[in-house]
Amino acid sequence: MRHFVTTQAWSIEELQSLLSEAATLKRDPVQPRLQGRTIALLFFNPSLRTRTSFQIGAAQLGMTAVVLEPGKGVWGIEFDPGKVMDGDAEEHIVEVASVLSRYCDLIGMRAFPGFKNWQYDRDDPLIKTLVRHSRVPVINMETIVHPCQELALVMTLHERLGALKGKKLCLTWTWQPQPESTAVPNSIIMIATKFGMDVTLLCPTPDYVLDERFMKAAHENANANDGRLSVTHQLEDGYAGADAVYATSWGALPYYGNPEKEWSLSSAHKRFIVDEDKMALTSNAILSHCLPVRRNVEATDAVIDSKAWVAIDEAENRLHVQKALMLKLLRATERS
Repeated sequence: MRHFVTTQAWSIEELQSLLSEAATLKRDPVQPRLQGRTIALLFFNPSLRTRTSFQIGAAQLGMTAVVLEPGKGVWGIEFDPGKVMDGDAEEHIVEVASVLSRYCDLIGMRAFPGFKNWQYDRDDPLIKTLVRHSRVPVINMETIVHPCQELALVMTLHERLGALKGKKLCLTWTWQPQPESTAVPNSIIMIATKFGMDVTLLCPTPDYVLDERFMKAAHENANANDGRLSVTHQLEDGYAGADAVYATSWGALPYYGNPEKEWSLSSAHKRFIVDEDKMALTSNAILSHCLPVRRNVEATDAVIDSKAWVAIDEAENRLHVQKALMLKLLRATERS
């Protein structure tokens, strides 16, 4: 039985196979090959694209998708082992996973980090606990990484740039009014280096460099696949010659759990907004974002409304790659 918690556990060949199937599904989207199968979607956090694409994708495959929002219509869930459950959570993930495993063929979970203790959150304990107690494949719909977003990005890059080895991707930090998770940047540096891209992490100061766990994984990917990962704090160096720019916001880990301090630090770097002048430094680059994007805060209207903007293509591709993923996981279950 396979789970899809991180792309690091999947080979290039396996990921390419998923992308090939996704391209086929994009051309012919309604294929009820999973008639009678079910997926439970656990959402601990808000969602537009993830929720919609999984529900519609399941329907196009003939599946039934059940959306569950713990604490809203279903019981709150506790994850810590040995917990004396005298708080808000009414049931434990042990029972939740056991019951859903009997009802459903797949379980997806979206659970953002708690923004209190990075040493706790960096181990991704919630989804690991679900995996430990589930008897069906588990899909990560975003925790401290966002592997489904990774697949959609690579599909979009292939469509626009062709072969990715040696192509330059600038992953740029952008300011926004509230601290954001590092999930998307963690994912972008890992998947882009896995596909052999020359990745530049552009951020204001060393405080914004990502956790060593993900930097190390990206360096290892780069070494194994003829890619490259570098860090710069200079805007011109990040954008110069880029074939693709990925804009997203994330909080500085030294101030994790301290939003007031993080605000005072980040608000000094509003110049990192993606605009026409910065995009002019690139090699006619495409520009993407995981969405939602704050217009005229993270990127200007001019670049979002330009031909370079491929974030909507990437959002659409979420639908296709996730359908390919559900098919793959259930085929693996049948073989086992």
